[in-house]
Amino acid sequence: MLGTFQHSSLRIEVDAAASDIQESLITPSQFKRWLWPQRFTEGLPNALTLGQIFKSYVGPVEIQHEIKDISDTPLHLLLSGGIDGFHEWHWGDGWVQTRLEGVSMLPLNLAQSLNLWRLKQFLSQPEKG
Repeated sequence: MLGTFQHSSLRIEVDAAASDIQESLITPSQFKRWLWPQRFTEGLPNALTLGQIFKSYVGPVEIQHEIKDISDTPLHLLLSGGIDGFHEWHWGDGWVQTRLEGVSMLPLNLAQSLNLWRLKQFLSQPEKG
């Protein structure tokens, strides 16, 4: 893998219940909206499941995601391709935290900051459905 090892941990406050945050992170119809312009493989189920593998694309860069843990408050993804590493999400009422580590040519901290800002904006919308 070409690139440099990068790591970033961020935590923000959000005006949302833990269940709303969870739904925004594990429901493809929702995360496709706030992660735009990132694109995802077609045919994703209504919700992510343990062991599931799917791909996303940032421009021409393909990133494979494998769900290693998923429950009420964590989501752990193993990443390969454009990022070789992992992405962890943890959340509760009023907060979300993410940790991203990997080797990549992509600016991971910038992307992670932008994605958290977009998630916060998405969660503040009165009607997300």
